[in-house]
Amino acid sequence: MEHVIRPIARMHSDFSGKFGIPRQAGIVPELEGLVVFEPEYRDPQALRGIEGFSHLWLIWQFSENLREGWSPTVRPPRLGGNERMGVFATRSPFRPNSLGLSCVRLLAVEEEPGLGTVLRVGGADLMDGTPIFDIKPYVPYADCKAEASGGFAPDAGRTLKVAYAPGVASILPENKLEALTQVLSRDPRPGYQHDPKRLYAMNFGGFTLRFTVEGECLTVREAEPMARGEKAEEKR
Repeated sequence: MEHVIRPIARMHSDFSGKFGIPRQAGIVPELEGLVVFEPEYRDPQALRGIEGFSHLWLIWQFSENLREGWSPTVRPPRLGGNERMGVFATRSPFRPNSLGLSCVRLLAVEEEPGLGTVLRVGGADLMDGTPIFDIKPYVPYADCKAEASGGFAPDAGRTLKVAYAPGVASILPENKLEALTQVLSRDPRPGYQHDPKRLYAMNFGGFTLRFTVEGECLTVREAEPMARGEKAEEKR
């Protein structure tokens, strides 16, 4: 028997596109976003007691990666995009049901005009507008497994040094600069791209950023405000 699930909320975040989003939740705790409930789920009683939990599980949809059919193997970025692993041994967005699972920190429960009660969360790896199907509290005694092993992804991976070309950092909102720097330090490039002359582009916080990566250093070369509906384009 098929069961239809509907979004209960949507994520409001600084990422208007997929490129640059951290590959896992929590590795950039400075990132903040809002969980905004759909009108029929804006009953504050549904959140009674949630303030007692420091972290939440979000169950959501890879809404930008929907496709017909599925493949039993995928190419994880962690392995450079050259080696195949079983889809159920990865967190690839290309899955039979396109579901994602993220553990985020609950920062605050707030009232927003026109939106009702919202959840401010930290460390989310969701694009702006991502549909959320369910929210569950993180329970340390059951969810924390100190003895767990990480397979082919035992840690968060390498980080890059991030630099800004003269005048670029001053254009960006000061309250978002630290989060952006941490996002970039996690190397948002696909694992198979290493051309130091390539100018990559990503959207963050209403800005289009263009950067290069040479060795272990990522340099943000340009930053400009985005027009509504605009998407970042790479210059080759």
